[in-house]
Amino acid sequence: MNLLFYLVPAASIIALLFAWLFFRQMMKESEGTPTMKEIAQYVREGAMAYLKQQYKVVIIVFAVLAVIFAILAYGFHVQNPWVPFAFLTGGFFSGLAGFIGMRTATFASARTANAVSRSLNSGLKLAFRSGAVMGLTVVGLGLLDISIWWLLLNAFVHEASEAQTLVVITTTMLTFGMGASTQALFARVGGGIYTKAADVGADIVGKVEQDIPEDDPRNPATIADNVGDNVGDVAGMGADLYESYCGSILATMALGASAFFADGTAVQMRAIMAPMLIAAIGVVLSILGIYAVRTKEGAGLQDLLKSLSVGTNLSAVLIAVLSFGVFYLLGFPNWWQLSLSVISGLLAGVIIGKITEYYTSHSYKPTQKLAESSATGSATVIIHGVGLGMISTAIPVVTIAAAILLSYGFATSFVFSSSSLSLGLYGISIAAVGMLSTLGITLATDAYGPIADNAGGNAQMSELDPSVREKTDILDALGNTTAATGKGFAIGSAALTALALLASYIEEIKIGLGHIGKTTIEVGGKVVDTVSASITDIVNYYDITLMNPKVLVGVFIGSMMAFLFCGLTMNAVGRAAEKMVIEVRRQFREIAGILEGKQRPDYTSCVRISTKAAQHEMIFPSLLAIIVPMIVGMLLGPSGVIGLLAGGLGAGFVLAIFLANSGGAWDNAKKYVEEGHLGGKNSDAHKATIVGDTVGDPFKDTSGPSLNILIKLMSMVSIVMAGLTVMLH
Repeated sequence: MNLLFYLVPAASIIALLFAWLFFRQMMKESEGTPTMKEIAQYVREGAMAYLKQQYKVVIIVFAVLAVIFAILAYGFHVQNPWVPFAFLTGGFFSGLAGFIGMRTATFASARTANAVSRSLNSGLKLAFRSGAVMGLTVVGLGLLDISIWWLLLNAFVHEASEAQTLVVITTTMLTFGMGASTQALFARVGGGIYTKAADVGADIVGKVEQDIPEDDPRNPATIADNVGDNVGDVAGMGADLYESYCGSILATMALGASAFFADGTAVQMRAIMAPMLIAAIGVVLSILGIYAVRTKEGAGLQDLLKSLSVGTNLSAVLIAVLSFGVFYLLGFPNWWQLSLSVISGLLAGVIIGKITEYYTSHSYKPTQKLAESSATGSATVIIHGVGLGMISTAIPVVTIAAAILLSYGFATSFVFSSSSLSLGLYGISIAAVGMLSTLGITLATDAYGPIADNAGGNAQMSELDPSVREKTDILDALGNTTAATGKGFAIGSAALTALALLASYIEEIKIGLGHIGKTTIEVGGKVVDTVSASITDIVNYYDITLMNPKVLVGVFIGSMMAFLFCGLTMNAVGRAAEKMVIEVRRQFREIAGILEGKQRPDYTSCVRISTKAAQHEMIFPSLLAIIVPMIVGMLLGPSGVIGLLAGGLGAGFVLAIFLANSGGAWDNAKKYVEEGHLGGKNSDAHKATIVGDTVGDPFKDTSGPSLNILIKLMSMVSIVMAGLTVMLH
């Protein structure tokens, strides 16, 4: 078993080596003309300046939270003493993953534009493998962080029994997930506000009011817009999916340690090792899939989608087959059943991806009909887009519901009872690991989108041949679809992982009872030892049922949090965009010769507006996600917290899908018109779809993708604060 573990750090090193290899290959490519290099440098400098400001704010927040956790651990003794350190490393690695991805993207965009001028296949491969740098960095750093903490805690943590030691180690490791989630939320919210403020301002004034093309160098907000693609859609997304990936693995490890507590340490170790090994194999298969992606010259959107599908589907099929071998070699009696649980998660991810593609790609009827509604104005575009997003939630929700029932059922031989609860939840959790096991390639398909978008911007601002912009637009439209698919994967995995985190919260409550010296609890007239108490025992002890008003109050607060959080982030984008619109209008009005191309706009002032707005606006909604679970825990106790997490999961999951799909469809409806349909560029239909696109910008790139982090961060905060909650209740 110990020898098998070393496959995990080995896989992390392989992932990081290939990420470095792809980065080196990309850097050998030419950035093109002097103008292309100059524009790329503007974007790089703007992105780095923003991240430096963001990290200053985040470091202060992390320092304050680390001090609070240290007081709880060393002052009140209601928390594991390793928690403050695990929390900090989680945040560091999450931020590092996003930083590396963003640096790669800022170097890759001009090179992609230059490669596209040679052939579409060259541009696709360069953009995709540059996106793979972030995909492989995320999984590589994630497995490296997990490996380090596993070795460290095994060396220093020793409880009364070996079985209890494994439970404490795995639940302690979960807390570095809170650090990752906290950093991810700041990155997603801040980056999302930055990019959409610039995007909305550039579109409203440039494309609608002045009739100039997208990414035109005469538009003062265009550099800020391109910077935003990198800090929001790349750095924010990298941090986001790092915490999703680690969270699914850590929750499954913790659940495995507790679910098989009574079966001996050998069985516990199998359950702990399984998610790590599946993730390690997924790394290798992702690399194989990355090399399978290629296309032909003259390919359309459908051809490009098929090209990416070859890589992702190859990786998914192989991980499905090899999962049988993992569980068999580990010696699970129900090895084939748990493998079917993994396949349930994989299939759910594939279905959500395909449904997202259907509702957001302009190759299909929903987005084409959305574009056609532009004939009657922007109001009908918005109404149709909202309706499309709402309808698009149905199949993903049913898919996740089916995946939950099937993964639970396969793990327990379809015995749905309290005695099989822990094993069933382990099946659901391992399904989430299966869904994210090939994240190395699925994240590459997501990160590739902003690179293609920036490549188009560089081509436009550098005044390259129009055929280059046409090719980058094809890649960009594909990127909109793959980005929406990536968001579907993220929120789908969040739904499955959240159930495992609920069980982990119960486990942390048990440990918290031990910290305050409560070694037994009375359940149903029987005295139960807290160490060996089941999930059902703890649920009954705290009366966690729908008949308990504390649970219902928690459900309402959790549901409200999803909407409040989205409202705050959307209004933040609106306020920042207003400032951007005013500044762009001022420059067009006061700086003579901009529209004639005789005078260069003041790009720096627009970058400064987005930076300041993002730094200011991201703080309150992000802190709210941390503070509310703490307050609910202190006031309502464990039963209120369970309600909070359930309400946040139910409302947040559906709302996130709605926002991502509406936003993606509006964006691609605009692209559909720009390809020459319904009057083409600068027509009334085009202006109506631009309005829809600007409404959809915060939907798909700020509020929507932040919700899956909100769901998991509230769970992680509750887990970390469980000791204090128990002490007060």
